[in-house]
Amino acid sequence: MSEQFVARLRAQGTRYHNLHPFHQRMDAGELSREELQRWVANRFYYQKCIPLKDAAILANCPEVEVRREWVQRIIDHDGTADGTGGIESWLALGEALGVPRDELVSERRVLPAVRYAVDAYVNFARRKPWIEAVASSLTELFGPGAIRVRLDALERHYGWIDSAGLEYFRTRLVQAPRDAQYALDLTVERCRTPEQQDAAVAALRFKTEVLWVQLDAIERGDTQPHGGVA
Repeated sequence: MSEQFVARLRAQGTRYHNLHPFHQRMDAGELSREELQRWVANRFYYQKCIPLKDAAILANCPEVEVRREWVQRIIDHDGTADGTGGIESWLALGEALGVPRDELVSERRVLPAVRYAVDAYVNFARRKPWIEAVASSLTELFGPGAIRVRLDALERHYGWIDSAGLEYFRTRLVQAPRDAQYALDLTVERCRTPEQQDAAVAALRFKTEVLWVQLDAIERGDTQPHGGVA
């Protein structure tokens, strides 16, 4: 039964956002500088919210052993000091693509649909049972293969990008498989009934949609409302 469950989870890889037309064009070297800059600026909002999602899982999880393992994800993204961690690496990626870090941090380029999708993911982790939020993270099963292709494409097709700025992806090639294996083992161990397994698959499916709709918005371009000051 667990083998069938794992197969259902892995089958969601056919919905992963590396298959989105935008990523397909990125991997083929067909994106403009402006499109890459739009992508890195919008994706930053997702990156900065990942620790919030993981903190929500920790807050909902009553098990010490799980929390001890899961907290590493927050450390990986936030770092242990200024200038460290995945968020800092994404800021360096933005700079390598010509987007100043203050522009990324300001979030002024974040498209409404991207913000809505990311916020929905954080709220999912806050409101759903913690094991379902863990299952939603299993897009990391599909990440390493996509990252290898993306890293190669960025280095090969976009020579104007400083290779030092791509360190985020190199680091994730180490972190993502580790994180995915732990989350998969935990999901299989805790989701025993058909209802629990259906919920876990649905959670992962939801996460694929969160990632996909972000690229829909990024591909369409600047559709933000104009005018007005908050």
